[in-house]
Amino acid sequence: MIVLYEHPLSPYAQKVKIALAEKGVEFECRLPDFMSGQDPDFAAANPRLEVPALVDGDTRVFDSTVILEYIEDRWPKPPLLPPTPAERARVRMIEELCDTYYEAIVWAAMEIRVFRRATDEQADRLLGRGTRQIAGANAWLERQLGGAPWFNGAAFGWGDVAVAPFVHGAASMGSAPASGSRLASWLDRARARPSVSAAFDAAAQSMQGFDMVPQLVESGVFKREYRDHRLEWMLRSGAVDVVLEGMRRGNIRFSAELE
Repeated sequence: MIVLYEHPLSPYAQKVKIALAEKGVEFECRLPDFMSGQDPDFAAANPRLEVPALVDGDTRVFDSTVILEYIEDRWPKPPLLPPTPAERARVRMIEELCDTYYEAIVWAAMEIRVFRRATDEQADRLLGRGTRQIAGANAWLERQLGGAPWFNGAAFGWGDVAVAPFVHGAASMGSAPASGSRLASWLDRARARPSVSAAFDAAAQSMQGFDMVPQLVESGVFKREYRDHRLEWMLRSGAVDVVLEGMRRGNIRFSAELE
């Protein structure tokens, strides 16, 4: 049985779950012990202690993009990548932008709305900036979609797997694609797919009982990861104090150091 270390709210894990489901691959989801950090099996699968991480027998793969590549090589039918090099490069570039630009905006909105890292005027300012950025990202994605039904073209594929978790996540935070837009219609089609709806339903269910999580973050028991594009978003958005306060309280973390 394939084992996937994940958290239902992780858009990176959602990508992998959608891809596995589209391939018809059975897998078992496991939630790592994020609280204590003492999970040797998870650490063996990903020394960075990040989800997702996939275990296939003796093979361990981490990083959502690398996992998608492994899935495509391991189970080539039905293909998720389009047939030509140019088309493959195109959907991979869409994935890169979503992973390293779009994700940070949605992640920051959750930091503010759910974990209350900022309040009052600062929260309004940061959320407003994120809303404007999502509108720009959605406009860019709509241009990439063009007149095709899917980002892959005629059929659902890699590009759609890469985009769906982020656009859905933004919509869940109140920044849905413009009503009547091609991107909004695409999102409706994507959500109707069993692979996508299952991943999104699991995310929604995981939010039950989430009221206690801000207290766990505040206490430092649960640490949110600030790295790469997420840290950049906070710094560029004038929220250096949010980062410094999180470091002072010990309720944020950066990438795990190798030992």
